[in-house]
Amino acid sequence: MSGAAAKTEVSTIAEGGAQGLFEKYVQPCLAELLGTGLLVLVGCSSVIGNVGGGVVQPAAAHGLALAVLIVMFGPISGGHLNPAVSLCVYLCGGAELTLLLPYVLTQLAGAVVGAGLTKAMFPHEEYNASHGGAFNVANKDLGATTLAEALMTLFLTMVVAMGAVNSQTRSPWVPFCVGLTVTANIFAGGSLSGACMNPARAFGPAVVANHWSHHWIYWVGPACGALLTVVFIRLLFGDKKTRIVFK
Repeated sequence: MSGAAAKTEVSTIAEGGAQGLFEKYVQPCLAELLGTGLLVLVGCSSVIGNVGGGVVQPAAAHGLALAVLIVMFGPISGGHLNPAVSLCVYLCGGAELTLLLPYVLTQLAGAVVGAGLTKAMFPHEEYNASHGGAFNVANKDLGATTLAEALMTLFLTMVVAMGAVNSQTRSPWVPFCVGLTVTANIFAGGSLSGACMNPARAFGPAVVANHWSHHWIYWVGPACGALLTVVFIRLLFGDKKTRIVFK
């Protein structure tokens, strides 16, 4: 092999390796950053523009936006856009450990950016009237509110795990199923806890609006719901590769 040919081959391998690294780690994180930012932007805007108007507008906006974003970014990053989903998918065997923390951090960063852009879009008085789309606990029973978040997140993450991770039940319709699940949960639990199901969706507007009322609920509830899904998938409903018992 001549010196020029060897140099060309080494250059090609280096470029291929760099591209592989970008597509494997950098691009997915950028997709989670942008996708979560857009989700929070649409979600917060639907709440700010609907003060006292019920749950129909937020339910439709969150569900439709999430379905579209999963279709767009799913092939790049999986379209998690939610730390609870990322935790569940990893523990069910659908993602690498090396991506878990970067995903969560970029989701939180994207949520802050999306909430910040929402604040820039709306008049000051209108923005403050809804705390910038941040969540408020209507039910004084914090235990019941946390349970509601856990159960709704269980439903959401079960749809993700069964539709995208488990080989027996995997479906091309999962983006729309996930969007419809979010819409249904907001209809069902919007008046109880706000039906967050997503710590990033709660974190972004809480940072920008500096509204932290019972913020912990929107981390503990979704985390518990995601872990319950992992138990069901790993013990009962997963395929032979995923289950850890009854192989």
